[in-house]
Amino acid sequence: MRLDPRRKNRHSPRSRNLKVTGAAACVAAAALLLTACGQSSDSATSAATEAAKVLPQKTTASPSATADLTEAQQERKRVLDATEVTFDEAATTAVGEVAGGKLVDLDLEGVDDDDRDESPSPTGTGSPTGSPSPTDAASPTGSPTGSPTGSPTATGSPTASPGAEGPVWVAEVAEKDGTVHTVRINAVDGKVIDARVDEDQDDQDKQQTARWLSEATQTPEQAAKVATEKKKGTVTSISLDDNDGNGVIWSVDVVGSDWKKTTFDVDAKNDTIVREETDND
Repeated sequence: MRLDPRRKNRHSPRSRNLKVTGAAACVAAAALLLTACGQSSDSATSAATEAAKVLPQKTTASPSATADLTEAQQERKRVLDATEVTFDEAATTAVGEVAGGKLVDLDLEGVDDDDRDESPSPTGTGSPTGSPSPTDAASPTGSPTGSPTGSPTATGSPTASPGAEGPVWVAEVAEKDGTVHTVRINAVDGKVIDARVDEDQDDQDKQQTARWLSEATQTPEQAAKVATEKKKGTVTSISLDDNDGNGVIWSVDVVGSDWKKTTFDVDAKNDTIVREETDND
């Protein structure tokens, strides 16, 4: 008896090749799919990581920087952020208002004005908005040491107030004989608001101022440079003063990037720092 071949279990070489090729294609497609998914996953992970680095900084840095400032530091920041005219620019403008004059005091209003509260204003007022009226030419002016407001008179209308225009530099410029002129300068546009002789000084005040100026061989700009080389920051005040009977000094206030104020007493003869004090408030 002859048996027929069992064809169902046999495959031609061509059929086998097609199956192998199909299987290989499936494997390649699966590998490609897995690679693409891996790349997509890596990109998503990378993006998420970068976002995690950035977002916490945006949400935490700004509030903490403001919250850490004291009331005094916030006030310094407020005034200095609004100030466009620098110390040396204000000094040049003030001296230009008095022929042959020399700067003896310059102060940015609103920055630690309590340092000058011991010098009573001849007006008897501490109003930061008071300003001279054009008709008040005979009114007394501020004291040589500077009042908290630097206001040379007791009167002034709100519409003429320099305070409404922004921060103000208050300068005191002395003639050779010690006669002091008070000059108020807008700290935003640099324009002179008012300039007049200080009528509240007597002969003894003038003699003292003239003597100090004769002893000071270093300029206020040189003293300011010495102070800011020691501490980077903005000069907000400088004044010529007596060093407890040991000559004269330039007392320089510098506000740093931390909004803390440091006062440097700089010898007005040799530019050396004789005293340094930082106000942490």
